Amino acid sequence: MNLERLRLYLLEKRGAVEEYPFGPETPVFKVGGKIFALVFFDGDLLCLNLKSDPDHARVLREYYPAVLPGYHMNKRHWNTVLVDGSIPEDELQSMLDDSYALVVAGLSREARKNLS
Repeated sequence: MNLERLRLYLLEKRGAVEEYPFGPETPVFKVGGKIFALVFFDGDLLCLNLKSDPDHARVLREYYPAVLPGYHMNKRHWNTVLVDGSIPEDELQSMLDDSYALVVAGLSREARKNLS
């Protein structure tokens, strides 16, 4: 998955917006004002910070060498995913979907209702 496909996939989510609070090279995807995906490059490698259930985060880290504790994030709740081709695209999409769903679940009832 390249950056443009990733971007389009994330922006398809209900209420998702793309912002650049850390500069033009670091897109951040939010829903209800909360981050669910942060994109950055480590050299030429596309990387993502994604929210994850703590138990599932640990399983993903054990199973995929390209899934690491969240860089500059709460390592219990966030993973850094190296998009190096070693994770099947459907599994990567599942991680993206889970991150979005966790953040939406944490929003207030009113905020969830107001998602466009």
